[in-house]
Amino acid sequence: MARALYIHWPFCAKKCPYCDFNSHVRARVDSATWERALIADMRAEAALAAGETLTSIFFGGGTPSLMPPELVAALLVEAERLWGFDSAIEITLEANPSSVEAANFAALAGAGVNRVSLGVQSLDDAELRFLGRLHGADEALAALATAQAHFARVSFDMIYALPGHTPALWERRLARALGYGTGHLSLYQLTIEPGTRFASDVRHGRLVPLDDDAAAQLFSITQCLTEAAGMPAYETSNHARAGEQSRHNLAYWRYQDYAGIGPGAHGRRGGVATVRHRKPENFLAAVARQGHGIAEARLLAPADQAAEALLMGLRLTEGIDLAPLSARFGLPVQGLVDEAALARLAALGLMWREGTRIGVAPQGRGLLDALLAEVVADTLVAA
Repeated sequence: MARALYIHWPFCAKKCPYCDFNSHVRARVDSATWERALIADMRAEAALAAGETLTSIFFGGGTPSLMPPELVAALLVEAERLWGFDSAIEITLEANPSSVEAANFAALAGAGVNRVSLGVQSLDDAELRFLGRLHGADEALAALATAQAHFARVSFDMIYALPGHTPALWERRLARALGYGTGHLSLYQLTIEPGTRFASDVRHGRLVPLDDDAAAQLFSITQCLTEAAGMPAYETSNHARAGEQSRHNLAYWRYQDYAGIGPGAHGRRGGVATVRHRKPENFLAAVARQGHGIAEARLLAPADQAAEALLMGLRLTEGIDLAPLSARFGLPVQGLVDEAALARLAALGLMWREGTRIGVAPQGRGLLDALLAEVVADTLVAA
């Protein structure tokens, strides 16, 4: 099976108040030390998962655009040596749209990056301050133009359903974003994640999130506007023109194997779930001690793998085919989903079934988590 490689760069200039990713602020980062550690971790992973050409690489974080382009280039050279690259490999790097980081875009493209995902988040300065971002709207647009000049494929993120967002306001914001002509947009509702500063603000009454009904209305507007613009949702929060879908993320959602290296990175390798040490210093110590950064490698039971595949695959508008899933994990098709729940939800227009393929209908996408809990959870625990 074709493989994807995820490389985690854990460092940020500042921790955003909504972020629960494995990101850390450090006064100084020794690039040479990190190059040695990440290459060692990569080599250890390749020794266990060799012989499969890479079709995608994704530099995530943290803020990978803070990486020196020379480090990115060195990691790509090593990845190609270890696995080989598909002729149409997608190499994505997440970037903040600051002028400092945009200045590296030409060098990053020269290193081999051919797709960039910009964390724009908003085109309004007040909203960017609320979100704790270090860039302004004009700076973001300048970085977007620079990215479009240097990379074959460009995506950017927007966060909506902020306090005070109305349908008319979000419609204007989204229409403007669609006008910049990128092939891909990631459009996320603001969620209050445990352990973040926003979670503390909600707990102490300093922040009142938008209520669920209002957020659902904005979600509906998002689906309508992107569809009309030729960028329909192919996953709950991701929208793309034909052929512009993120191949790397599709590997996750289609439950293909992928290697994850770097602090906190997760991977799936032949039914084994891997996770690296999260804290950067602990990761470096583990690599020095054992030659890799793995904190845990756990064999997943077939039922656990099937549950993960369903939870990921049902995020996609294409849905998931239960027949190959049954063959892959040796489980009966009837045991993969709660048939009664699926029939009831299909009758309500929230899910669909075509032969052995099932999916979430457009009307159900805003209720995804609740639908998954009904259709998937109990049956595979029993299996």
